[in-house]
Amino acid sequence: MASQLALLFVRQLKVPVILTDIDQERIDKGVGYVHAEIDKLQGKKRLSPDAANRLKALVSGSLDKAAFARTDWVIEAVFENFDVKKKVFAELEEFVSPETILATNTSSLSITRMAADLKHPERVVGFHFFNPVAVLPLLEIVRGDKTDDVTLATAFATAKSLKKSAVLIADKPGFVFNRLLTRALGEVMNAIDEGTPFDVADNAISELGMPMSPLTLLSLVGPAVALHTGETMAEYYPERFHDSPGLQAMVANKKSAVWTYGADGAKTVDPEIADLWPQGDSPSTSEQVLDRTRRAFAEEIDIMLQEGVVAAAQDIDLCLILGGGFGFWNGGIVPYLDRTGTSEAVTGHRFLDKGVASV
Repeated sequence: MASQLALLFVRQLKVPVILTDIDQERIDKGVGYVHAEIDKLQGKKRLSPDAANRLKALVSGSLDKAAFARTDWVIEAVFENFDVKKKVFAELEEFVSPETILATNTSSLSITRMAADLKHPERVVGFHFFNPVAVLPLLEIVRGDKTDDVTLATAFATAKSLKKSAVLIADKPGFVFNRLLTRALGEVMNAIDEGTPFDVADNAISELGMPMSPLTLLSLVGPAVALHTGETMAEYYPERFHDSPGLQAMVANKKSAVWTYGADGAKTVDPEIADLWPQGDSPSTSEQVLDRTRRAFAEEIDIMLQEGVVAAAQDIDLCLILGGGFGFWNGGIVPYLDRTGTSEAVTGHRFLDKGVASV
């Protein structure tokens, strides 16, 4: 992720970019990735040799944090762990100016807590990109309790210069995309835990507009990341987010995918996964899985709007479409929930004015 960010910043802003990591080998690998991607662009005639050389000259790496002393903007993209992220910012604060913005690419952790022990917490802001960085246009910009107006305005101006679509998000666990995705995937995995066949649960929610099926997405994201995000959400909202024994078993046994694919492209459940994943004797039908998942969406969106996570329901749709590739054909998850009557059934009201959700 850090290498992708370095490539984006140098291409769009054309400013010096410095990468750092825990050892020189990783730094060299990161710089090498950026240089290789620039060479690919040159090979496709999207950059002239001169432009490519200028961009590559702007990218460097350093083990010494003192190299960041003259920077205006630093973004961290380390593992989703509070202690590690706080340590990185604390080390940087010893070298950078009080005006240097410290941005975090965290996907779910509190900006306020991350900045709490710094001398200048007002310059910390969430700047959450989506993977792959070059393709997905969404940026979740998260304001911590002490993030000041100058930092926030700079974050939005930077997002615009990077040609990204930014949405202002309140500092709540999971922000928008990961909170809703975790809630939805949790319903599917809980249905499997209860005894629903894997293929039934995986195919049940296709009409919601997700770009791929839940278990395929789980393989792409990685079970360990999904479990970590789920545990973070369960810590704050235990009444709605629950750990999946099946997912825990996958992580404990270092399994990365549920499906295996034959020569004809047909997918079947990995026999080892079937043995590992504890299932009950209360299976749901496809219709029941769809109903419980869209009801979960409606409930969580309503709570998020009450919490002020975003300014309007339309921001939810923007995040899911631009950050996760949800289908345009639905008009967004919010209009879909209104059209199907789920919004009123769960919350007692529509999210949008009558007529807005029509297609």
